[in-house]
Amino acid sequence: MNTLHSLISLFVFSCFLPLLLSFSPPQTHLPMQCLDDQRAPLLQLQHHLYYDPNFTFSSNFDLWDVNTDCCSWEGVTCDAYGHVVGIDLSYRNLSGSFHSIFNLHRLQRLNLAGNNFNTTLFSYGFHKLKNLTHLNLSSSCFHGQILVEISYLTRLVSLDLSYQDDCFWRNGYGYNSATLKLEKPNFKTFIKNLKFLTELYLDSVDISTQSAKLCETTSLVLSNLRVLSLSNCGLKGPLCSSLSRLSFLSKLILDGNPISYLPPNFLEITSRLVSLCLRNCNLSGHFPTEILLSPKIQSIDISFNHQLMGQLPEFPANNALQSLSLYFTNFSGKLSQSIGNLKFLTDLELHYCNFFGPIPSSIANLSHLVNLYLGGNKLSDSIHSSLFTLPSLKIMDLGENQLVGKIDEFPNASSSSIERLYIGNMLFQ
Repeated sequence: MNTLHSLISLFVFSCFLPLLLSFSPPQTHLPMQCLDDQRAPLLQLQHHLYYDPNFTFSSNFDLWDVNTDCCSWEGVTCDAYGHVVGIDLSYRNLSGSFHSIFNLHRLQRLNLAGNNFNTTLFSYGFHKLKNLTHLNLSSSCFHGQILVEISYLTRLVSLDLSYQDDCFWRNGYGYNSATLKLEKPNFKTFIKNLKFLTELYLDSVDISTQSAKLCETTSLVLSNLRVLSLSNCGLKGPLCSSLSRLSFLSKLILDGNPISYLPPNFLEITSRLVSLCLRNCNLSGHFPTEILLSPKIQSIDISFNHQLMGQLPEFPANNALQSLSLYFTNFSGKLSQSIGNLKFLTDLELHYCNFFGPIPSSIANLSHLVNLYLGGNKLSDSIHSSLFTLPSLKIMDLGENQLVGKIDEFPNASSSSIERLYIGNMLFQ
């Protein structure tokens, strides 16, 4: 009887074994062996790239050892099946051609930032990389019109084409007017298919002809946008009220654009922001300082707006601010003791404003403070010695104020982290 039962069990198991195997989970621990059709484009890429640190000297690009598996090469990422899904060759001072990359059709992330390609984008086949989710070509000396083919990358989550003129500064050539521009296609055509985009960096891209409807188009098409960075793009104000529709927007950077004034619903636009940068935007009038009290805001830079007025509010305990830059504005008033509630603050830049009165002793509570700039105001009274023992402080500028008193002895090196101290043009003894 036992023998019969065993035979029946064996028969049943043998019948269902193929079915069980068909439902077994895929092997996710397989070694990443580089496929031949993936290795070949990478070898071509290495052959056509060269180091070009100063536009004067070049040598062959030899980062990769051809005798090893290409999935182990620096800057190369493969999936479990040996397909190249990521290439990161950022900030290596590379020149030459990268055409062979476009034969890697499984590629999801491509980062070529910080190189010296010094060419247009017209000869490249970006439309072939249908799986691309992250594309970073920033600071690599590309110029001319942005290709419409980039707008065909419908899976893009992050796109960075910013600061193409940076490489000229980096290599000692100073300012160069060659940069990217967005005219044909226009901005609306360019972004209409990029509906999954969460990060858009077009800093220093010339989109001056698109100012009128740029914000409206952005708010209608890019509903998932979290980061919008458009510094020095030639945008003319005012800041669009339609940005309030971007319910996920957490970082807004518009430095260097003549926005001139803020819309009535500015507080609604900024209520969800973590970071706001409106430096040198020709802003005037009163800045709504309620934004400084937002529970989410961590970084604010509205410096170099000489006609912008405001006063610091009373900060509640455990405010989230980490960086506050108001220098070269027309902010005024006394510095409140509530500054000491900014427990997470690392940068406080209030120089060349119109603040007056004593320096709050509560600043000594800011244990994370690295940079303290209070110079060029009308601050008076004496300096609290506790400022010199802030544990993280590297730079302190108190110069060109009306501070008085006597400094008998500075803390020794073991108890002070200060590397730079500015206390000129005052009445110290």
